[in-house]
Amino acid sequence: MNTPLVSVIIPTYNRSKRVLKAIESVLSQTYPHIQLIVVDDGSDDDTKERLGNLEGFQYILQPHAGQAVARNTGLQYATGELIASLDSDDYWTADFVEKCVRAMERYELDFVFANWHQAHKSGEWRDFLSVDPYIAPFIKDASQTWHILNESDLRALYLEACPSPSSSLIMRKSSMVSQWNQLLNIGDDWCLYLDMILNKSCKAAFTFEMLWYKDIDGQNIYDGREWSEVVRLLLVEDTFEVMNKYRHLLTKHELSVLENRYINGLVELAKHKVLRERNLSAASSLLRQSFNIDLSATLIAIPKIIFSGFRNHLELFARKMKQQGSENILKYSWKRHITG
Repeated sequence: MNTPLVSVIIPTYNRSKRVLKAIESVLSQTYPHIQLIVVDDGSDDDTKERLGNLEGFQYILQPHAGQAVARNTGLQYATGELIASLDSDDYWTADFVEKCVRAMERYELDFVFANWHQAHKSGEWRDFLSVDPYIAPFIKDASQTWHILNESDLRALYLEACPSPSSSLIMRKSSMVSQWNQLLNIGDDWCLYLDMILNKSCKAAFTFEMLWYKDIDGQNIYDGREWSEVVRLLLVEDTFEVMNKYRHLLTKHELSVLENRYINGLVELAKHKVLRERNLSAASSLLRQSFNIDLSATLIAIPKIIFSGFRNHLELFARKMKQQGSENILKYSWKRHITG
């Protein structure tokens, strides 16, 4: 197997206590040829004091400008044939790089991504990618470790969703046609992948083997935000930017996929404005935007999203009742035990 140099970029901001674990997970990789670049995005905690004198990686401090700018700063210093970006609150298993590079070289791919252990508020770790509904249609042979995605697969998948967070992926530097998009709030990595997929012939693969851990600490650009803010930033604002950026490269059907994503975001946000904020004026404005894109698609989205929200509330209520019932049984059993 060829052993190309892998340049790993870790952008970090005010995570002095967590970034060390991410760094250690890179330095302890079984793969021997790694260049590690840590970009401190203007942290005002003690990140500089903790990292400034450590060895084994390049430390770069820049004024605070956001995760996309930090990744692009790291890219300027990257000399590897392969590029990876690990978020500072995530960490890899020791064989993440080795297995990803092996797949890239064996199948001659532009990029690969791996499944992960997703932290949950309950404290448990969950298998994320195996239950992703967008991935399921692209599993051609369940017995394979790596599932190959051809050009048409990639277009269909990545216009529907982005199944590969930054920490999950290694890409070939020569395949990149852009940097991380600094105009996007959350989807800077999604836009980077779309630039490759829509502008050139591209081939990739993914594995359901869980090769990294995605933690949550309340500061994540996705998991650390309220759902309504994620809807506004990712499903509405970022999708609108992506829709307009690639309009000239899309078929009519492909454009409709992004339009439906945008419409669903507008309707979801309008529902929030009505139910949570009691702001009918803002909700009406959002729905007008949606009607202007596609009247029939909006009329379809409204009952679907209302029903989905109602179902989620019922499921949450059922879980709470089940949990409360279990707690009552334990209390009753303990009371009988101590009273004889």
